[in-house]
Amino acid sequence: MKLPEQFLNSLNGIKGFDEKAFENLHNGEEKITSIRLNPFKKVELDFKTDKPVSWGENSFYLNERPSFTFDPLFHAGCYYVQEAGSVFLEHALKNSVDLTQEISVLDLCAAPGGKSTLINSLINEKSFLISNEVIKPRAEVLIHNLNKWGTCNTAVTNCDPQVFSKLDSVFDVIVADVPCSGSGLFRKQPDAVNEWSLDNVNLCSTRQKRIVADCLPSLKPGGIFIYSTCSYSKEENEMEVEWMMREFDLELVNIPLEESWNIIDTGLGYRFYPYFTKSEGFFCCVLKKKGEAEINHGKKNKKINFEEIGKREFEPLKDKITLKENHKIFRFQNDFKLVNTALFDFMNHYGTSVYFKKTGTTLGELKHQDFLPHHELAQSIYLSSSVNKIELSKEQAISFLKKENLNVKAERGICLMTYKNYGLGWVKVLDNRTNNYLPKEFRILSQEE
Repeated sequence: MKLPEQFLNSLNGIKGFDEKAFENLHNGEEKITSIRLNPFKKVELDFKTDKPVSWGENSFYLNERPSFTFDPLFHAGCYYVQEAGSVFLEHALKNSVDLTQEISVLDLCAAPGGKSTLINSLINEKSFLISNEVIKPRAEVLIHNLNKWGTCNTAVTNCDPQVFSKLDSVFDVIVADVPCSGSGLFRKQPDAVNEWSLDNVNLCSTRQKRIVADCLPSLKPGGIFIYSTCSYSKEENEMEVEWMMREFDLELVNIPLEESWNIIDTGLGYRFYPYFTKSEGFFCCVLKKKGEAEINHGKKNKKINFEEIGKREFEPLKDKITLKENHKIFRFQNDFKLVNTALFDFMNHYGTSVYFKKTGTTLGELKHQDFLPHHELAQSIYLSSSVNKIELSKEQAISFLKKENLNVKAERGICLMTYKNYGLGWVKVLDNRTNNYLPKEFRILSQEE
């Protein structure tokens, strides 16, 4: 791989950069794959993991990359394929935020969902996460990945970051993994090398400043702001952090590091160089908004945009889900939705300010007094154990995920198809056939090699 001379020259002098080691690494053939397990869906995987990622509790490297497309547990949301450097967000949050408290989190540039599912794994069930993605097709991918994770305390918004400038002091934490020039991913995306230029770096820097300026008004005093990129350029990293500290009431938060991790502390953030860390290129900085922390969680001046359903409407649902004390169900158009109380309050207060593409878990709808479950319910961790299930072999599970004809023996009616007891989707069993309700956009189209 021929790296641009202008690119290499721009990195000389940055702490930790070794030009020879950098070039050798990018001309090598080492490929790194890491996954993060879903703590809500614990299961024995069909492949072996190698060493754990040092800064992530549930993250592991793989000796060999399996075919994730043909792994039913991947489709069931039992793990997420995530670059090891990005997992550092977990360590940053654990060392800057009291995760035992009820908190509100905004993941500002959230697609495809790696950091959102990680955040969702760390916050408690009384907290909530707003995952925002401005690009609509990417927002759909984000929704799918959050649905597979199985919780109901998340929402996906499809807004320009400027929308959040109007939400005054709402979030306890904002995570902004901002769009960047992408030099940290050259090994994974070689075509990006030809697209790199200093002009593009400067363009990204300008865009990053706008994104940061737009979102910071919605961070509470005392709140935590985590800024990250997959770029090596100082213009998108340390220089951006210096600008933030000059322009806004932000101060650095020092995150403890183990020496063996080989993460470089530049004094303005943390750099991951692949020849030091078993990861791709990554930069992360943790900042705190000056002022006293607030405790109201944005519940003042409550409005009513959504209403909780009554006991009569809940009757068809009671044997489908396990409803906890901090859960609420509301009806939106024909669908029943499950959320936690904190997210419900946020939606009621800000439902007219932001555009929601996903709220909590869609349970299903009533059709002629019969309850038709939604695909999201199939992958929910709140699904009742009394729901009719059909446990599949791996081969059967792949057939189901391809929407192929599948002969199963079961009583007539709606059944959940499971693999290792985790939901893949619904079928309707009839006398002579089985109707596969897997949404067509989720079916496997490729052929296993």
